[in-house]
Amino acid sequence: MGAFRYQAVEASGASVNGVIEAEDRKSALRALAARGLFASAIETVEAAKSPTTGAEITQAAGFKFSQGIRRKEITAFTRKLSALLDASIPIPQALAGLAEQEENPALQQMLARLEESVRKGASMSAAMEEHPKVFSKLYVSMVRVGEEAGALPTVMNDLAALLEHDDEVRSEVVSAVAYPAFVLGFGIVTVAVLLTFVLPRLFGMLTEMMDILPLPTLILLRLSAGLKTWWPLIAVVLGLMVAGWLWWGRTPRGALFIDRMKLKLPLLGPVFMASALSRFARTLGTLVKSGVSLLPSLKIVENTIGNLVLGEYIAQVSEETRGGDSLAGPLRKLGVFPKTVVQMIDVGEESGKLDEMLLRVAEIQEKEMRARTKTLVSLLAPALILVVGALVGFIVIALLLPIFKMSRAMR
Repeated sequence: MGAFRYQAVEASGASVNGVIEAEDRKSALRALAARGLFASAIETVEAAKSPTTGAEITQAAGFKFSQGIRRKEITAFTRKLSALLDASIPIPQALAGLAEQEENPALQQMLARLEESVRKGASMSAAMEEHPKVFSKLYVSMVRVGEEAGALPTVMNDLAALLEHDDEVRSEVVSAVAYPAFVLGFGIVTVAVLLTFVLPRLFGMLTEMMDILPLPTLILLRLSAGLKTWWPLIAVVLGLMVAGWLWWGRTPRGALFIDRMKLKLPLLGPVFMASALSRFARTLGTLVKSGVSLLPSLKIVENTIGNLVLGEYIAQVSEETRGGDSLAGPLRKLGVFPKTVVQMIDVGEESGKLDEMLLRVAEIQEKEMRARTKTLVSLLAPALILVVGALVGFIVIALLLPIFKMSRAMR
């Protein structure tokens, strides 16, 4: 069995290209003709270079696609696929073209597998469902709705906009937190290096020159000596504590506890709440707009809201809505969501524009989250600088006090 790269023309006049497996050149031409393709060029390629050969598919089957495929790459792929489908390019040809242009080998292999599945008769949503680590339930559900409604280009455009907006919000938050995190990390490393490697030599000189050291100098001396002696053990203990915390945070009980604590934090709690509400409203609004019914949409939102506590609340809302109640009623009974949010959802249901109102709620909550984040960052950066400055100032004072004391004794 050989592989042949071809360029062909469909009955509609569209130009396509790809790779096909066949015993010989004539068999490849017959197979293309059976697909309604008229080959204009065909050449033999090595099986290892074919993106759809059996050997490569077998290799890709054991590949973890989540490794090496970033969120932004999936977002870019969604936008490109939306543009190609909007131009009436068939799905297999669109996937083949994107795979050929893709530079990431992991994503290229995955697109090749998607193309192969679609060419064999599977729907694109079913093909994507085989890669749950790359395509979320939200992604697959929206693609399936687009296929069933015959509006896949429109749905893919909405999905691309949703992913792009999510990436934009994440990027803004990371950029806002980057500077305070750098200041804190730099300060901790600087103080640790001073106490562990630099100050012990100076303290050795001071101890030889003075019998009694000032209290700040003595405290710093004890701390420095302890760090110098026990820093390997301290590093191991801290590493084990971090690893244990991360492991516990992945357990259902630990993740639930952490998500509950996030919402109860004095200053950060409202930020996490606004972020979860914006995700809830935007995801639910996009699903409803795409034609997904309310109950399946709530189930998807329950798993994608990003907070297990709020996910449990959404599950309760879903159960009550299943009994025929409106969305606003169960939300109001919970008493967790802001009254203005519930009122806007209620108005959206009464006017028959729930999707528009949910997207408007998402915009309001995102603006609130961004405003709170900017305020916290504007306060956090100076506070961290003051803390680092206070630590360095204490070290300087502890070093200068013995020098002042010796200068007075010499007078």
